[in-house]
Amino acid sequence: GAAGTYTVTWSGNAGNFVAGKGWNPGAARTINFSGTYSPSGNSYLSIYGWTKSPLIEYYIVESFGTYDPSSAATTKGSVTVDGSTYKILQTTRTNQPSIEGTSTFQQYWSVRQDHRTSGSVNVSAHFAAWASLGMNLGSHNYQILATEGYRSSGTATMTVS
Repeated sequence: GAAGTYTVTWSGNAGNFVAGKGWNPGAARTINFSGTYSPSGNSYLSIYGWTKSPLIEYYIVESFGTYDPSSAATTKGSVTVDGSTYKILQTTRTNQPSIEGTSTFQQYWSVRQDHRTSGSVNVSAHFAAWASLGMNLGSHNYQILATEGYRSSGTATMTVS
């Protein structure tokens, strides 16, 4: 495995950033994580990854700050796993940055309703729930436990395995 710890502190951030640690390629694995996550403003803690053919950007959101990052997406269903219900959503990203350059692609979301900063994520359960809704993945690129922030501040220290 690619176990490791990362710390990120951000402030006065005018743009968007992602920091994290994980695997390449991603897989339908169980990801364990623990640590501290103290956002002020718009930020989220998620399993984050990409696939190719089809080109998909996906998030399994475990916690977020003031803004639900999936709020612009269309609700497709839900899945109950790892002690909480997750909303499942999908949206189209048009002419946005991707692992294949600027492109148009689908974005998949699972958003946990009971926030947490430690636990285990049964990634395969999310992939299966998405597939049951017609939300299919391609061949896996990277997959990380990510802290993302947008025009916000905060700190996070996470251990992932």
